[in-house]
Amino acid sequence: MRPTSRLASLSVFALGVALLAAACSSAAATVPAGATSLTIGSTNDPTLGAYLTGQSGMTLYVLTLDTPDASTCAGTCATNWPPLTAATGATITGPSGAMGAFATITRSDGTVQVTYNHMPLYYYSGDSVAGDTKGQGKNNTWFVGPLSGSVGTMSPTASPAASAAATPAASASSASGY
Repeated sequence: MRPTSRLASLSVFALGVALLAAACSSAAATVPAGATSLTIGSTNDPTLGAYLTGQSGMTLYVLTLDTPDASTCAGTCATNWPPLTAATGATITGPSGAMGAFATITRSDGTVQVTYNHMPLYYYSGDSVAGDTKGQGKNNTWFVGPLSGSVGTMSPTASPAASAAATPAASASSASGY
C-alpha cells in the first residue's frame, strides 16, 4: 500500500471513530450553553404506556433512590445514567398530557438538572436509539419517567397502590453506580 493510500485509510478510520463517539454520546445531550428553553417530549409503548423523552426522542428515567429535589446519582452512576441538564434559568416545557410539573435543581457538581414532579430525570447510557428502554427496571430502582407523573413504578400506568409497593428502600449497596 502506498503512503498516500495509508494516510487516506487512516483518515477515514479516524473520521469513523469520531462519528461513532459522537453518536454514542448523543444520549447524554443537554441544552446547549446559553439556550433559554428545553422541550420534553413523550412517547407511548404498548407495554410501558406513555413516558417522557428528551432530546432526539431518547428515553428519560427516574431513580427511586432519589429524594424529592435531590439527586443521589454521581460519579460512576452519573456516567451510566447521565442527568438531563439545562442551562441556568432555562424554561422547561413538558409534553401535552404531562400530569406533573417540570423544574430544575442544582446538583452537587453545580450543574442544573431537570426534574419531573420533584424527581431528577436521567438518560441511560445503554440506550442507543429513540425508543430504547433498556434501563427500565434496572436494579429495581430505575424506571422510565411516566407521563402520568407517578414515579417509581415498574409500569408508568400502574396504580398508586402498586407504585408504593414497587418503591424499594435505599440501601448502602446501591452507591456503586446503580
